[in-house]
Amino acid sequence: MNKKGFVSLMMASVMTAGMLAGCSGGNNNKEAANSNTPAANNNQTAEGGFADYSQGFKEKVKIDIPVYERAFEGWNVTDNYYTRWVQSEFGDKYNIEVNYVPITRTSEVTDYEQLLASHKAPDIIFHYDMPQALTYYGEDVMQPLNYAEIENYAPTYWANMGETIKQYGTVDDENIFFFAARPEADNFVNIIRKDWVEKVGMKMEDLTSLEKYNEMLLKWKEAGLGVTGGNLIKDSFNYTYAFREWPIDAEYRALYSDLSVADFTTADSERFLRNLNYQYNNGIVDKEFYLRSDDNKIKAEFVAGKTGNYGFYLTNNTDVFAATLANNPDAEFAVMPPYALVPEGNKPQGRAYWPFGFIMGINYETSAEERAAVWMYLEWLSQPENLFKFQNGVEGENYTLDAEGIAVKNPDYKGESVLALNNNKDYWALVTEIAQYPDADKTLKANLRNWSPAGYEYLADDMVKYYNETAEFRTPDAMFTTVLEKVNEYKADLNSLFQDLYVKTVLAPEAEFDATYQEAKQTFLDAGYQEILDEKQAAIDAGQFR
Repeated sequence: MNKKGFVSLMMASVMTAGMLAGCSGGNNNKEAANSNTPAANNNQTAEGGFADYSQGFKEKVKIDIPVYERAFEGWNVTDNYYTRWVQSEFGDKYNIEVNYVPITRTSEVTDYEQLLASHKAPDIIFHYDMPQALTYYGEDVMQPLNYAEIENYAPTYWANMGETIKQYGTVDDENIFFFAARPEADNFVNIIRKDWVEKVGMKMEDLTSLEKYNEMLLKWKEAGLGVTGGNLIKDSFNYTYAFREWPIDAEYRALYSDLSVADFTTADSERFLRNLNYQYNNGIVDKEFYLRSDDNKIKAEFVAGKTGNYGFYLTNNTDVFAATLANNPDAEFAVMPPYALVPEGNKPQGRAYWPFGFIMGINYETSAEERAAVWMYLEWLSQPENLFKFQNGVEGENYTLDAEGIAVKNPDYKGESVLALNNNKDYWALVTEIAQYPDADKTLKANLRNWSPAGYEYLADDMVKYYNETAEFRTPDAMFTTVLEKVNEYKADLNSLFQDLYVKTVLAPEAEFDATYQEAKQTFLDAGYQEILDEKQAAIDAGQFR
């Protein structure tokens, strides 16, 4: 999530939504959906079963489905070949009007809060990170669920996700969340200018630690090549993993790992900041890293040949290599070994995903019939043939099938059924985070095709190799099973304060680092972080985390 520039507006929206939720009397003016009594759930019959909508609803039901709006040029996120296909194949069959509600990816929390405050929010409220999902729950804008109802109207979806939902979907003893699947895979990659590495007499296999990496950066500086890339850390905080001790302590992780609030006061954070301070004072990191606040700015420095590394999601249609070569015809690229950014003696730790993608709840204003229609939509979307079309398009136009039955995309296709970037993922991610085939080998082959730019297939291969090598060192953040009120109260202000304090600490002369950091830590604690730590510790002591 990205709240920078929207803090005042978001806080006003949060207050409005909070007032709205408060007026609901704590039960959202809705039936207690997790009750098993017919009076409490309009989808249940007097006999205790569920109403049969398999032949369609008697009167038209409208469902509002959220979809990320990423501002792709020429793409209408709410009206295109695929939204019309859904309406024709699913909606018309069951007398359901499927309406897609655009949610801006870079300001989704603000969008949701405004929509909730104006009673126009979609029937599904989603987010990728549990802290924010718990915030929505704490605002009382999600209704409790009856898992038997989901299983009844979406048996395929429930078969895929039921165990995950039962394990992770309960908060304060209420059934609140449902999820999309997240198969084990990731296409985030950190690439490096291999030609620069070799120009200073080193090889990729020499980059075995942070110390070796810094040694190489000094050689880059001496050779006048460039610096390591940098960016402003904000909104999402996982920067200390490589500086942590291994094995990790579960309670320590629960106390300090939080995507929404930086663990600024830990020894891990101090080690990270001390290294960045060293890099800054020795002129081996982008000296204006704190101005690189979005991907386009970070990418521009790499493409221009000013920085030697760049992290991004690798796809077969990326333009980063062609753009870099246009400015630097001799550029060569490699995947940065994960060990290159890890201090000697440490392990290449990272944040593992939870075993689900989207975290979702049902809007407190959604009616029982609308809720049933949502489950029916997830069931339809879970059918392999529907997922396959959403992910690949029309055979003979968007793709052809090879001898193994894997879709081979037609990159030049520009017709009516053209896919949105990332293969329409923003529509089908409600049920799975990654496209899959029936067996793992075929899925990997298909993923590699989607991830591999022509001529750079070796980058995708190395990315997968390193991902597998470091698997044992990836751990998920703790998941609290109660709302952390102090996190919700302070996270926006602490996010802004963190940016100021950590940049000030990094830019301090090396001799002044300790004093600057100690003062900054106290400021951060006094601004609300100590209250967050106290609240978390109380929840940990009560066993309210997984």
